Amino acid sequence: MDHSAHHTGSARADHGNHGADRPHDHGTRAGHGHAPHRSASWGTAAKATLHCLTGCAIGEILGMVIGTALLWGNVETMILAITLAFVFGYSFTLFAVRRAGLSLKSALKVALAADTVSIAVMETIDNGIIVLVPGAMDAHLSDGLFWGALLGGFVVAFLVTTPVNKWMIGRGKGHAVVHAHH
Repeated sequence: MDHSAHHTGSARADHGNHGADRPHDHGTRAGHGHAPHRSASWGTAAKATLHCLTGCAIGEILGMVIGTALLWGNVETMILAITLAFVFGYSFTLFAVRRAGLSLKSALKVALAADTVSIAVMETIDNGIIVLVPGAMDAHLSDGLFWGALLGGFVVAFLVTTPVNKWMIGRGKGHAVVHAHH
């Protein structure tokens, strides 16, 4: 996914070669790609959250569908769904920064730094809602309750995670880390 749609002008630095082939923003702390404290816009935070939520939703839906179709128990299904949400969530960022030229090791570090908090908050919120909606965990794939709880959880997770991402981006963390490699 192209992160340029929610680029806020954060610092660019390449830790692999210390910026030899890219402009280095001397406004960063210690010249190591840490953005100074600044205010992130709500639009930037919403786009970063949507980016993260897209990967999470793909993984979570896939996990819920697989677990439900295989008649797994609720705990096993939820573990699979959460695991796949993290895998797909990280993979979106991983592929984007690999395309930008980072090594696999560096790209993994960026993906972990950019998405861990966002994915964790989303997964906590949306899975909490699924657990709290009476009957949702026992609903079948053909039940509206299954899909309503799952999609409702995503909406609430988006609303809760967007301010978290706004705060993190404003401090040079989260998705701001990705922008250092554009």
